[in-house]
Amino acid sequence: MSHLDDIPSTPGKFKLEKSQPYIHRLRFHASLSKLTLWSSFFLVFILFYYVLSSPSPSLPSRRSLNDSWGGPDWEKRVTRSAKTSAHGLTVLVTGAAGFVGTHVSMALKRRGDGVLGIDNFNHYYDPRLKRDRQKLLERNGVFVVEGDINDASLLRKLFDVVPFTHVMHLAAQAGVRYAMQNPGSYVHSNIAGFVNLLEVCKSVNPQPAIVWASSSSVYGLNSKVPFSEKDRTDQPASLYAATKKAGEEIAHTYNHIYGLSITGLRFFTVYGPWGRPDMAYFFFTKDILKGKPITIFEAPGHGSVARDFTYIDDIVKGCVASLDTAKKSTGSGGKKKGPAQLRVFNLGNTSPVPVSNLVSILEKHLKVKAKRKVLPMPRNGDVKFTHANISLAHKELRYKPSTDLETGLKKFVKWYLNYYQGSKKRISAW
Repeated sequence: MSHLDDIPSTPGKFKLEKSQPYIHRLRFHASLSKLTLWSSFFLVFILFYYVLSSPSPSLPSRRSLNDSWGGPDWEKRVTRSAKTSAHGLTVLVTGAAGFVGTHVSMALKRRGDGVLGIDNFNHYYDPRLKRDRQKLLERNGVFVVEGDINDASLLRKLFDVVPFTHVMHLAAQAGVRYAMQNPGSYVHSNIAGFVNLLEVCKSVNPQPAIVWASSSSVYGLNSKVPFSEKDRTDQPASLYAATKKAGEEIAHTYNHIYGLSITGLRFFTVYGPWGRPDMAYFFFTKDILKGKPITIFEAPGHGSVARDFTYIDDIVKGCVASLDTAKKSTGSGGKKKGPAQLRVFNLGNTSPVPVSNLVSILEKHLKVKAKRKVLPMPRNGDVKFTHANISLAHKELRYKPSTDLETGLKKFVKWYLNYYQGSKKRISAW
C-alpha cells in the first residue's frame, strides 16, 4: 500500500551519467516545490476548518451559555478529586467519560493518584453510556467536569485550582467513517482542541508533562509490517488519520518551542468492557443478538481484513507507564529553559486477527450464529490491516500485552450482557 516516491531502494544499482547530477537537482527542487505546495494546501485546509470550528466573536462565550462550573462548591469537588498521596501524580484526564478515559482514570485513582476528568459528553454515540461511566467514576472518587477542551477559560481555571503534574489527553473526535459526514468536528476537536490545551499547558507554572492519544491510523497506506514508529506516516487514508498526524506535528512544535514534555501513544484497535458502540466488535454483538445481518468487508481479491485488536487493560498499562516515565517539562511562563522529552509509542497486541475470526469468537460466547454478509471493502478511509511493532514500548515502558482476543472478547460479552440486562444493573457491570 506504500510507495517511495521515485526514490530507489538500492541507489547503488543505478550508475549516473555525468549530466545527471544537474537533472537530479532539478528533480529535487521540483519535488521540493511540490511538497511546499501541498504543505501550503494542507495548512490552508486546517486554518479554514479552524475558523469554521471556532466560536463566532459575535456569539456569547461558552462561559455565559453554560454557567455550570465555578464557585466554592465546584472548586471543592475539583480539589477533592485531584487530591493525591504523598508521592502520587496529579492528573487531568481529558475525555474522562470516554472508553479509554474511564479505564485510565479508574486505574490511576485506585493506586492513589489525584485524578480530575473533563468531558463534553457529545452525542457521537449514545451519551447515556458516557453518563453511566461518569457515575462509575464519581462513585470511585473521580469528579468529571462537564466542559470542552476548546474552552480556554475553563482549562485555565482548572489549572488555577489544581497544579496538575500531568495531563492525560484522551479527548478526541473518534471514528474513521464519521469523518465523511462531519469533517469539521474532527478539526475542531483533534486539532483546535489539542492546540488550545497545549496553549494553556505552555503558559502555566509549573508546566505539566503531557501524554496523549494519537492513533495507529497515522500509518495509513503504509504496507511495511509490522508498523514501527520509524515508518513513514505521510499517507493518511482518512481525515481522522490526518488530524492525528497533524497532532503529532503540533506536539513536536510545542515541545521544540515551549519545552513541553509530550508523549504520543498510537493505539491499535482498543476493545473491551465499557467500549465504544461505533466499534465493529460492539455493534456486531448487538446485531447478532437481535438476529440482524452483519456486514464483513473483505480486501481486494477476497483477502482478509485484519486488525491488531488490543484489550483495554493492556492499553491502560501502557498509558500509566507513559505517565510514570514522562520527564518534567522544561519551560516556565511560556518560555523554554532546555530540551524537553518527546516520545511516540505503538500500543498494540502484535497479533493481527481477521475480522471474520472475531465474529466466530463472538458467536461462540454469545451462543448465537451470526448472519454474515460479505462485501468488498468500500473506500471510506478504512485500511486492510494493522499490525503493531511494540519493541520500543517494551524497551522504554516495559509494555507487554497479555490478553488474547479470545479472552478479551469473553470478558466483553460478559460485561455487555450484564450491562444491557436492565438499568438497575448498568453501573454494577464493571
